[in-house]
Amino acid sequence: MRVNRRKIKIEWGQCDPLGIVFYPQYFSMFDSGTHELFDSVGLTRGELKKRFGITGMPIVDTGAKFIVPSLAHDMIEMETKVVEWGRSSFRVSHKAFRGDTLAIEGFEVRVAVREDDANPGRIKGMAVPQEVVTFLTA
Repeated sequence: MRVNRRKIKIEWGQCDPLGIVFYPQYFSMFDSGTHELFDSVGLTRGELKKRFGITGMPIVDTGAKFIVPSLAHDMIEMETKVVEWGRSSFRVSHKAFRGDTLAIEGFEVRVAVREDDANPGRIKGMAVPQEVVTFLTA
């Protein structure tokens, strides 16, 4: 299973007045982590569209468990991986560590979509191509 890890320095602007990360900021980090995971195997947004007709991967469910707060100037390491594949959906796991301590556990459920030829300007779900699954599970 492909895992993407990246170090993130918590910036003051990501924090509330007490200097603790304002929780929606983590969801932005999760989103970036998912895109970086795909990018790490050459599946950029442009490549997904060109090779497979995938125009997007919108989030249909998300959540997080906040275990240990992160503060301005902390360094965290975010670990991102796809942990479950459905026909058109997939579940992405995100874990943020402060040193060896698990600080946040989060998830996203995303759906592969393409343009809906019958309804211009609209999208519709599509099966995740096996090649995409293979890239991210090898």
